[in-house]
Amino acid sequence: MSISQNLNNIKSSLPEHVTLVAVSKTKPNADILEAYEAGQRVFGENYVQELVEKHDQLPKDIEWHFIGHLQSRKAKLIAPFVSLIHGVDSLKLLLEINKQAQKNNRVIDCLLQVHIADEETKFGLDESELEEILHFVQNDKNEIKNVRIVGLMGMATFTEDQNQIKKEFESLKSLFDKFKTQNPDFKTLSLGMSGDYELAISCGSTMVRIGSSIFGNRNYN
Repeated sequence: MSISQNLNNIKSSLPEHVTLVAVSKTKPNADILEAYEAGQRVFGENYVQELVEKHDQLPKDIEWHFIGHLQSRKAKLIAPFVSLIHGVDSLKLLLEINKQAQKNNRVIDCLLQVHIADEETKFGLDESELEEILHFVQNDKNEIKNVRIVGLMGMATFTEDQNQIKKEFESLKSLFDKFKTQNPDFKTLSLGMSGDYELAISCGSTMVRIGSSIFGNRNYN
C-alpha cells in the first residue's frame, strides 16, 4: 500500500483525542510530502541535523516534534522552530531548552521522558527524579518561563510479551494521572509506536509515534 493509504488506514482507527506523530526519520522529503498531501501535519524526527534540514526544505506549516535523545549542546539548533520535544530526561537539558527558547522569544512545549522499560539502553527519569524536576519548575516559575511541560513520554521494552508492555504502559499512565493533578498543563501522554500503539491507546495514550507502519521499513544507510 502507498504511504497515503497507510496513513489514512491508521488515522481512521485512531480515537479523536489521540494525536498521530508520523515518524519520518531517515525518510526522504518525497515520502514526507506524500504524507503531507494526504493531510498529515505532525512529523517526528530523531536526529537534529536531519530535522533542521527537513524544516528548511519542507512546508512551513508542518509541526515538527523532536523524539530522539537530545544533547544539550544541540538544543539551540531546533529551538527556533520545534513544536514539541518528547524526550527531556534531565533538569540540565530542560534548563538549556529554556535558555534557547528565551533567545528565540518562544515558549517550547516539552514532555518528560520516564524510564519504564526493562532495558538499560533506554533513557528516562525515575519517579523521584520526575518529582524533583516538576517541583523545581513549579517553584521557579520566574526562571523557567520559556518551557512548558505538557506531559510525559515513555518507551516500552522491546519484547513480544504484551503483558509486560501493558504493565509498563499502565505504570506510566498512573504516574501521568498522579502528577496531572498538580500540573494543569499536563495534557499529553506520548506512548506507543507501530507495533504497540493500539495497546498504548487502550492504556491511556494521547499521542502515538508511528513510522514503519506509515512509511515502510527504516533505511539505515
